[in-house]
Amino acid sequence: MSTNVLRTRDGWWVARGDLAVPVDTKAETTAELIADSAAVTAARQSTEDGVPIAELEPLSPVTTPCRVVAQMVNYRSHAKDSGFTGDIPPAFFRKASGSVSAPGGEIRRPAHVRFLDYEVELGLVLGAALPIGATVTEEDLPKYVAGLVITNDVSARDVQLTKTQFYESKSYPTFTPTGPFLALLDAEDFAHLTSLRLSLSVNGELRQDRTVTDMIVRPAQALTLLARFQSLDPGDLLLTGTPGGTALKAPPKIAEKIGALLPADVKWKMFFRSQSRNPRYLADGDVVTATIATPDRRIDLGRQHTPVVGS
Repeated sequence: MSTNVLRTRDGWWVARGDLAVPVDTKAETTAELIADSAAVTAARQSTEDGVPIAELEPLSPVTTPCRVVAQMVNYRSHAKDSGFTGDIPPAFFRKASGSVSAPGGEIRRPAHVRFLDYEVELGLVLGAALPIGATVTEEDLPKYVAGLVITNDVSARDVQLTKTQFYESKSYPTFTPTGPFLALLDAEDFAHLTSLRLSLSVNGELRQDRTVTDMIVRPAQALTLLARFQSLDPGDLLLTGTPGGTALKAPPKIAEKIGALLPADVKWKMFFRSQSRNPRYLADGDVVTATIATPDRRIDLGRQHTPVVGS
């Protein structure tokens, strides 16, 4: 069974139901905590009563600096929303590790960003080095992936689209809320990954709700493709794409064809005028809630609550 670990300013904790037991470890980073499996096991087996998790203020269980890599358009439902047809080539992009933030912290919208979007994603936390040229099979996935986290790939769509700039649009501080739990997996847990359901709501309204079966390129293949050009280390984070239901959707085909005939400044002015009537973009005061779990709660990554605030 998976072991849920959380991090606070006081150190690392193992979750047992509604209680948390401190991990007796000198680990300061995620990689060091993963390496100290004996301390995690001891906390899991401890007879201490623990403290209520509700009394703790979790930080991101992924410590920084680290590499943060993300997959682009990796769910069929998201591909449909985005106007893609046919085969979709696998693609990756980087996010600044400074965008990683606490699971109960604020999402801070930069003053120049009007169209702020959400993307719940399953995050893979590396437990071993992934060298260039590695081939990862389903069978040896546990060798490379130590655990899972909830992530939200917050996106400034007006920056992303006008500049075709993924790195900037997704790398502002607080644009990757992560946690609350790092679910450290046993080898047999990996057989249940496709049962994981990703859900995201805004102010209680369900926006995204799909299982991993909707994923196009699954983790073992993604790591193999990534290893063609990018190495990873323990503690690094791979975001594996988001399901459909984001605020941004492709315009109707006729509008797309007309837009292709217009000068760029006119096209974007018209597009964002139409987007300004879309109520699904995040506004100051909104609260985003994200969960990822299997139906039987064998793997349960917890619940992430993040309010949106202006700069």
